[in-house]
Amino acid sequence: MTTQSDIFDVNPYQSHPSLSPTEAEVLWEYAKLAQHLKLVTQKTRLIGEEPDQMLLARLRVLEKKMGLVLTLFKASVWGVINEQPAAEPSFDDSSNDRTIRH
Repeated sequence: MTTQSDIFDVNPYQSHPSLSPTEAEVLWEYAKLAQHLKLVTQKTRLIGEEPDQMLLARLRVLEKKMGLVLTLFKASVWGVINEQPAAEPSFDDSSNDRTIRH
């Protein structure tokens, strides 16, 4: 029997006495398809188990920038709030209601 690496080069079913040439070709195509699926499964598992280091590095840079943006945003909102004049509290002396109204 052939190994997995040369399944793409050599048809292992070609010399089988019970198979017609067409059947041997079809079985070979199925074997190549199965090997491709095994390779895709292996690579998918590797990607799933091991995080992409380049992506992680880029996300860390983005996280730092977003932290800076958030800090600057908070500072600018605080600055806008502090620039507004403070409203004088007004009391309605006609009742006992001491709620501050703006």
